[in-house]
Amino acid sequence: MKKIFSFLTLTFFSLTVYSQCNETKIREFARNEYPSDSKMEDYIYNKQLSACKYMTTVTDTEVTEFSVNEYPSDYSMQKYTYDKQLAAKYYLKTANDSEVKGIAYREYPNDYSMQKYTYDKQLSAKDYMATVTNASAEAQAKREYPNDYSMQKYIYDKLVY
Repeated sequence: MKKIFSFLTLTFFSLTVYSQCNETKIREFARNEYPSDSKMEDYIYNKQLSACKYMTTVTDTEVTEFSVNEYPSDYSMQKYTYDKQLAAKYYLKTANDSEVKGIAYREYPNDYSMQKYTYDKQLSAKDYMATVTNASAEAQAKREYPNDYSMQKYIYDKLVY
C-alpha cells in the first residue's frame, strides 16, 4: 500500500511539474533557434522541456528568481544559471576572509557567481600583496586603491615591472 501511495504521489507530482511547462512556448522557442533543422529543433525542445521540469523542482527562491530574471524565456540557461549561482552561494558560505567577502558582496550584491569570482580574484591579489618587496610601490598601490587588492596588484606590477 505504501509503495502504491508513493508511486501515485510521484506520478501526480510529475504531472503537475509537466503541466507547468508550456510545451507550445517551448516548441516555439526551439523553432526560433533552428527554423530549418528539425533534428536540432527536437533536441532544443527536449533540452528546454527537461530544464523547465528541473526549474519547477528547485528550492532556493532567491537563486531561482535571479536565474529567471536573467533568462526569462530560456529554461536551459535558467537551469545553468541556477546551478552555477547555487554552487557559488554554497562556496561563499565557506569563504573565510570576511574583508574580501565584503568586497565581493559590495561589487555584486545579487550575483553569487560574480561574488565568487571577485572573492577568488581579490583573495589571490591580497595574498600576492602580502609578499611584495618594493615598499614604495606597495605604498603607492595601497594609497591609490585602499579597498581593492586586485587594483593594488595591478598598480604594483605596473610600477615594479
